[in-house]
Amino acid sequence: MPYWKLYYHFVWGTKNRLPLIDSTLEPDLYRAIAAKVIEMGGFVHALGGVEDHAHLAVSIPPKIAPSKFIGDVKGNSSHYVNHVTKPDFEFYWQDTYGVFSFGERNLSAVVRYIHDQKKHHAEGTWIPEMEMMADEESN
Repeated sequence: MPYWKLYYHFVWGTKNRLPLIDSTLEPDLYRAIAAKVIEMGGFVHALGGVEDHAHLAVSIPPKIAPSKFIGDVKGNSSHYVNHVTKPDFEFYWQDTYGVFSFGERNLSAVVRYIHDQKKHHAEGTWIPEMEMMADEESN
């Protein structure tokens, strides 16, 4: 088995940045995300967000491309919401995302930032560079 230490910070939004992730949906949604990460051989360091986007600090095996990883995580979690949690609800993620790699010495700062998402957004103390994801046109 190869040895690896790879750290990624993913950020992605709901389709059209709609505020769909409320306190009733969030626990099930985050459990679905974490379960998929583990299924793919990854490790969740932190998972959090606000009503219209999510952040994930994760380590994933080098055999999985980050684009494949996040596509599977997003697809699985939206499918879970639409077919298990809230079958009469339409929940979709935007197609785009942001991903940043970082070193182990920054892990605690990234984890703290993700865990404090609601506070950062309420107080306007969020870091623009850590919130970047490509915008997409509304359909």
